[in-house]
Amino acid sequence: MTFKLKIIYNLMEIKILKFLFKNNISKIQKIKWNYFLKKINQSPFYQSFIGGSFRNFPVLEKKDFLKNFDLINTKSIKYSDAVKVALKAENTRNFKPSIKGITVGLSTGTSGNKSVFLASENERAYWVAAVIDRVIGWSFKKRKIAFFLRANSNLYESVNSKLIDFNFFDLLIPNEINLQKLQALNPTILVAQTSMLLVIADALINKGLKINPEKIISIAEVLSKEDKNYLEKIFSKKIHQVYQCNEGFLAHTCEKGNLHFNEDLLIIEKEYIDKEKKRFFPIITDLNRTTQPVIRYKLDDIIHEKLDCQCQLKSTAIEMIEGRKDDVLKLLNINGEEVIVFPDFMRRAIVFSDDNIVNYSLTQVNENELNLFVEGEIQYFEKAKNSILEILKKLKVSNIIINYNKKLDHIKGTKLRRIKNEFKNSN
Repeated sequence: MTFKLKIIYNLMEIKILKFLFKNNISKIQKIKWNYFLKKINQSPFYQSFIGGSFRNFPVLEKKDFLKNFDLINTKSIKYSDAVKVALKAENTRNFKPSIKGITVGLSTGTSGNKSVFLASENERAYWVAAVIDRVIGWSFKKRKIAFFLRANSNLYESVNSKLIDFNFFDLLIPNEINLQKLQALNPTILVAQTSMLLVIADALINKGLKINPEKIISIAEVLSKEDKNYLEKIFSKKIHQVYQCNEGFLAHTCEKGNLHFNEDLLIIEKEYIDKEKKRFFPIITDLNRTTQPVIRYKLDDIIHEKLDCQCQLKSTAIEMIEGRKDDVLKLLNINGEEVIVFPDFMRRAIVFSDDNIVNYSLTQVNENELNLFVEGEIQYFEKAKNSILEILKKLKVSNIIINYNKKLDHIKGTKLRRIKNEFKNSN
């Protein structure tokens, strides 16, 4: 079966199951879970759990998941080999290489810790089908997608077809160049982080940018109510949101504008922090990931459940995702021009400078001054500092001061934000 036929097959499966069991999500989960178990028997880590109940499977956090990477995946892919492929792709900006035909992706995420994910062709086809069903929508009209992100992937490129023209916009490229490219493309669908959407909105108001996308989708960062209202005013369109991480396509925006978990694709367990206020850590099981099974994986996002959505979906609605937003840094280049530095680049620069770096924070305190905390030996700080400077050099920022911060910049009782801009907040 060709890749495009796989997409169509999976799209039909999603729609049929949704139609048959629209009022009984648990039925879909049960069907998919039983099928899923047959597919993961090649995982050394999970083999001993397959015969037991769902609750017998261990709850894993990111550190445990990565520690057991070699044993969890079903393709005998080593973590060290996967990281090498992913890092090479990042450094060369060529995101096509894979291992054993398996796509490898790299992320630091808002948790600030490095992560690697694997996806087979079948899984990529399912992801594309789910995105078409929940986000893009089916159409016989050709649509042009502008996709802004730190790194491209075979996963995203899989969307390309005769009806979908996918265009990756590299955030390492200066905004002025990307905005010119965006103008030339005039996309049908615009996909970007909130911080980039705000840059584009500013260009529409102040820099003569003229685009009129039919659909705008916010990804990777929290979309606050204030930013959502502002962007909808500027674009004169509803702003959709996708909640996704390396561990799966978690949630999408319903017809009423609220995020809902994709509980026909996932099992969501709720570890409540405050049951009265409906705040919980989600524990996810992705029922379609068999190359790198994601079973009872605890995210460090704090979800505020929404109870009053009036749409037809029966899945859990999300009021807010607490603390998934780091700040952009706004630095000056040697010509005195402002350069926007997206937080994902800074997180990546720090955590990949040394394998021993786990705990850190970076705070902008002046126009070209940063405070950096790195837990551990002073050499870890030096490595992280040099890695940051290397990234900034690519962005044409060279006159930067990085101070050694002796303590973690974090207020107890709040979710840790690794990258902060206190200079911006003071203006």
